[in-house]
Amino acid sequence: MLKIYNTLTGEKQEFKPIVENHIGMYVCGPTVYSNVHLGNVRTFMSFDFIFRTLQYFGYQVRYVRNITDAGHLTDDGDVNNDRFVKQSRLEKLEPMEIVQKYTVDFHQVLDKFNLLPPTIEPTATGHILEQIELTQKLLDKGYAYESNGSVYFDVLEYNARGLNYGELSKRNIEELFANTRDLDGQSEKKNPQDFALWKKASPAHIMRWNSPWGEGFPGWHLECTAMSTKYLGERFDIHGGGMDLKFPHHECEIAQGKACNGHEPVNYWMHANMLTMNGQRMSKSTGNYILPMQLISGENDFFEKEFPPAVVRFCFMQAHYRSVLDISNEAMLAAEKGFNRMMEAIRILDERVLRTKVKEDKQSTEAEISKLENQKSAFDIIAWKVKCDAALADDFNSPILIANLFEAVNFIFKIKDETEEISSIDEYKLKEYLNKYVYDVLGLKHEDSSLHHIDALDAVIHLLIRLRNEARLQRNFALSDQIRNELSSAGIVLKDGKEGTEYNFQ
Repeated sequence: MLKIYNTLTGEKQEFKPIVENHIGMYVCGPTVYSNVHLGNVRTFMSFDFIFRTLQYFGYQVRYVRNITDAGHLTDDGDVNNDRFVKQSRLEKLEPMEIVQKYTVDFHQVLDKFNLLPPTIEPTATGHILEQIELTQKLLDKGYAYESNGSVYFDVLEYNARGLNYGELSKRNIEELFANTRDLDGQSEKKNPQDFALWKKASPAHIMRWNSPWGEGFPGWHLECTAMSTKYLGERFDIHGGGMDLKFPHHECEIAQGKACNGHEPVNYWMHANMLTMNGQRMSKSTGNYILPMQLISGENDFFEKEFPPAVVRFCFMQAHYRSVLDISNEAMLAAEKGFNRMMEAIRILDERVLRTKVKEDKQSTEAEISKLENQKSAFDIIAWKVKCDAALADDFNSPILIANLFEAVNFIFKIKDETEEISSIDEYKLKEYLNKYVYDVLGLKHEDSSLHHIDALDAVIHLLIRLRNEARLQRNFALSDQIRNELSSAGIVLKDGKEGTEYNFQ
């Protein structure tokens, strides 16, 4: 039974999809005016793991993750400081060149960390019409008002109708009004907490679109409501994002959805926690800051060496998505050590399974095969798999899953050292399950070409056997003997028989 921590209710709840075996999941994507930062990567990686886990449990998931490429105000609220416009001036590029440059960067970085692409990746600029229609709907229902070419959501009117702005972040509306300073121009708004649905573009504003209220651009909160509703419906299963988006962004999304459709837009709200470095918040202003590619390349002043993307991912997966994750040089070195041990265990098991396959191919009697099947193993594969699945079902508990995986890893080293035994059948099962958890669910992959890939090794050996057989048919015994001797020196012994040539490891 899958349980998910729902930020809206503040507790773990049994997950019940709206449509059986199907899930609609929306995750707030990047605002592409600069390089994606490591904290963003942690959030997207967390939901990639959640996406993979849901698929592992057999759900068909429509995963929507947007790209915000339209006007996005800075914290001072000045429309002339739209982040895209500001960056375009700094880099002397057109705003849409900025969008393209950093969208490509975003995809390249996520690809490095082996994130699966979402099912749909809509852009804000591609859904201007939907956002205008949504704004008009809120105006028609009396939840919004026009002021000087801009349109604002009326928070007091929303609450006056018995709704609750603040239900997600657990904030009191009176406190919100008391502690809010006006960032968008008090003269335009009825209340300081009202937020923009559509913003009038100043003469200097480059990114603008026609609307019934004049030229302007959509509000940030409106974008996600429009895109999630279009692709997942008025009510869908899961909405995710970083903890920093809980207020005001997700709070505003809930208000927009309920005002338009009369019910909660999302059943389960999920939030990934922050990433810190050396015990401090990452910030450009303090200098405690590093880009993802700098961590991978080693070109930074915080870490003593470069770390492969898979090691970084393994480090991130060691913390639960709802916990603060702190990275440091020591943490990365420890993660690398653990990752390498896990990959070495997988290599050992793969080689054992391949050797067992060769042996079983040589078995000629059912009695001998039965003997292999009836060997007792010290490791209970089924009980271990149940524990791994239980960790995943408990709000996607990746650290507990990894702890369970290392039970198998430690056992593999014991069978390598011949201090424990395992049946050939259980070897197959353990290999299948371990690969599924490590590669498919955790999303790890091995990038060290010095380690054997067993399937590729098997193919190469058979190719050499065919070349040797062709050499023998052509009476080129020198080449035939050379192939045999080279394989032998590598620990691979060929045996010719009536059924053809077989191989085994010394």
